[in-house]
Amino acid sequence: MHIQNRYSFISLVILFGALALWPFAASSYGIDLVAKMMIYALLALSLELLVGSTGLVCFGQAAFFGVGAYAAVLLAPADGSSATLLLGLMESILLAGLCALLIGSLSLKTSGVYFIMVTLAFAQMTYFIIHDTPVGGGSDGIFLYVKPTLGGLDLDKPMHLYGFIWLSLLMGYAFLSQLVKSPFGRALSGIRVNEQRMKASGFSTYPYKLGAFTVSGMIAGWAGYLFAIKDGFVNPELLSWHLSGAVLVMIILGGLGRLGGALIGAFAFAVLQEIFQSEALFGSFAKHWQLSLGLAIISCVAFMPNGLIALPSQFVRRLTGSIGPEGLTHTPSNKSQS
Repeated sequence: MHIQNRYSFISLVILFGALALWPFAASSYGIDLVAKMMIYALLALSLELLVGSTGLVCFGQAAFFGVGAYAAVLLAPADGSSATLLLGLMESILLAGLCALLIGSLSLKTSGVYFIMVTLAFAQMTYFIIHDTPVGGGSDGIFLYVKPTLGGLDLDKPMHLYGFIWLSLLMGYAFLSQLVKSPFGRALSGIRVNEQRMKASGFSTYPYKLGAFTVSGMIAGWAGYLFAIKDGFVNPELLSWHLSGAVLVMIILGGLGRLGGALIGAFAFAVLQEIFQSEALFGSFAKHWQLSLGLAIISCVAFMPNGLIALPSQFVRRLTGSIGPEGLTHTPSNKSQS
């Protein structure tokens, strides 16, 4: 386990280091693409707290992402003056958290497949509130004309925006990493492994699950805020169930039960999507990129059941000829967060 944690730490240092240096070597398109990947990685981290750490499969994460994005635009100064960065960010996070608290307080009365369906239903309700009412500009969406500033930080400048997104991802990962190691995180792990045993031990699991649901929604709102200020435009599709499903695929692809897996899965999903959409590589077949992406994901899940994050340790075991317990049998509940 010590060796595995060391490999994970080194991998994370390399990942964040490479992301920090990327703008100095990439084109404007490459910078914008990786910035978008980092936003989705933060969104994937928020869902990992629910699915990987708590065992709650939520199919409505896009609702909180969309609420954060719309809050960034709707609460921006109407007179066109520069918005305050920290104020707008806190407003988006708090509104997304309030939405998560409300939805979670009702959804967590159920469990299993019923919980999945209820979270999906609430997410669709939120989607249609934005889509069918004037509050969010309807299906046309709304624009953010003035991006927020903070001192010398001007998010209208691509390098400043990229740096802020990179810092947000780093802070989000560091926060969740400490959270899952805290007594609160240990309680969530116990709920994931055996909730009935936790209840028998005297724990009231509902407040812990509601707390995790709310924190997850707040981080998703954080990611939504970043998306809104990056693109300067939001529309109801940000709240669609398609995005919730894509984020769930990201964390499964990377490896459930590991925060690093959520990061890797988000980047891998985005890279695969870009590759299969490339007409330079696939010609006219690129218009069927969903088929290629689906087959690639099925292959990854079939041949790498522990996710992409487990590849380095599997390679080392094969190289050294040693087979530990993880090589024989493994479930996400046996993993420690990294």
